[in-house]
Formats: sequence, structure tokens, C-alpha cells
Amino acid sequence: MIANENLRGALYMSLAMAAFTINDSCMKAVTAELPLAQAIVLRGALAVLALVVIGMRQGRLRFRFPPGDGRLLIMRSFAEVAATLTFLAALRHMPLANLSAIMQALPLAVTLAAAVALRAPVGWRRMAAIGIGFAGVLLIVRPGTEGFDRWALVGLASVGFVVIRDLSTRRLSAEVPSISVAFLAGASVTVAAACLLPFAGWAPVRPGIAVLIGTAAAFLILGYLLIVMAMRVGEVAVVAPFRYTALVFAITLGWAAFGELPDMLTLVGAGIIIATGIYTFHRERRLGQVVATPATPPLRLR
Repeated sequence: MIANENLRGALYMSLAMAAFTINDSCMKAVTAELPLAQAIVLRGALAVLALVVIGMRQGRLRFRFPPGDGRLLIMRSFAEVAATLTFLAALRHMPLANLSAIMQALPLAVTLAAAVALRAPVGWRRMAAIGIGFAGVLLIVRPGTEGFDRWALVGLASVGFVVIRDLSTRRLSAEVPSISVAFLAGASVTVAAACLLPFAGWAPVRPGIAVLIGTAAAFLILGYLLIVMAMRVGEVAVVAPFRYTALVFAITLGWAAFGELPDMLTLVGAGIIIATGIYTFHRERRLGQVVATPATPPLRLR
């Protein structure tokens, strides 16, 4: 029975990563033609509308929270806005697979930040894995070399903001519904992008671009629903490592849609990140301290 649930959870997680990668691919194509702020506003409006419909059907969309949760939600929303803007700005200028490889360091970064900010116990083995994993990130970023891409630093900044977002999420009480957290995040990102429109401008939207925006919003919501389903069946430590399938999808879609393929150093760096991340997941499982993913993860607006 547990094996079947783990299999279902792994399938849901893999499908969620595919959905998120399709969303990223669509947004990369859209931002090549439209200003970044406009693309975020159009996608965000559709995503927020869908969240309202889902929340009303569930009957769990509410906005009265304890004071402590209110402060955490403000911090989380700020981090969500910053993470979305930096991720999509980097995505506009970087190969999809390269940015996806950098983002795979997120579980390692969250584990390290939890040890520092939340005083979660992290032994020397996991600290060593985290250090080796970040060495893999350096292979991808390559600071100080001819292969250095300054937009990779923007991608790393996005990882930092996502860490703040996830740590804020963990501290929320169980009284806060996930759908409310997702709505506030979506609304915050959309409003923030709308504030940038006077500086970014507004371009005509061709029918093909409109279809891509609608597709991005649809797969964003689908990914959210699938990842919630994934984390509610099976064991978290078994299901969570399947988030690394995102890199496979990113390499495939990057090649098929944009003619981009990562070089050997990027692949080696990604392999190191994934190996150390999986080790960290299983180490936490053995210690009963799985911290990589909240039980009901909120919407990823990237």
C-alpha cells in the first residue's frame, strides 16, 4: 500500500515539474516579445482568477489571520515578488536548462538556512553535502571566467528569495489555508508588476502570445495542484527527490523550443547538485527531520 502511494506521489511530483517547466518555457517565449512586467501581469491575472474559483469551490479562501501569521504573510509575499521578478528576468536572458540547474540548489539552500535561522540540527555529513552542492553551483555560474553569465547571479538571487519565502511558509500556523497563501502571493506579484508598467511600457499582444500566456497560467495552476497532491500521498522523503526531474524537462524543452543545450560543465554541476540534494533528502529521512518541502506547498509563481 505504501509502495503504491509512493509511486503515485512520485508520478504527481514528476508531472508537477513538467507543468512548471512548460510554464517557464512559455514565459521565456513571451518575455522575448513583451515587457517582463506586462507578461507577469497578464499571466498573474489569469492565475489569480483561477485561484479565486478554486478557493470558492473549496470554501477555504479567507483573509483573517492571527497577527503573527499576518507578519509572516507580508514577508512571504515580498519574497515571492522578488523571487518571481529575479527568476523571470534571468530566464529571459539565460538558457532554460542552466537556470533550472541553478534552481535545483534550492533544497540545499533551504536546509542550510533552516539550520541558521530556525536552528534546525544539521550534522557534518549534511553540511558537507551542502558545501559540495554549492561547488556544483559554482561550476554552472563560473564566476571570473569567460563562461561567466551575470544573469546567473540574478538566478542565484532568486534562490535566496525563495529560501526566505519557504522559511516564512514553514512558520505559518495550520490555521492559514494554502489556497489563501497562494492567492496572496499571486495577487502581490501581479500588483507589483502592474506598478512597474509605467516604466516598462505595454506592447500589443499577438494571438499566438496570448495563447502562450494562457498556457503558462494553466500549467502554473496545474503544477500547483499536482505538487499538493504529490506531497499528500506517499512519504515526503521518497517523493520530494523527484522534483529533480525538472532538470530533465528543462533540458528537453530548452533544446526543442529554443535550440539550447547545456555544456559539459553545466551538466557536471547539475549532477553534483542533484546527487548531494538526494543524499540530503535521504539523510533527513533517516533522522526523521525531512525539511525540504512543506506538507502543503504554496503556489510557485515563477
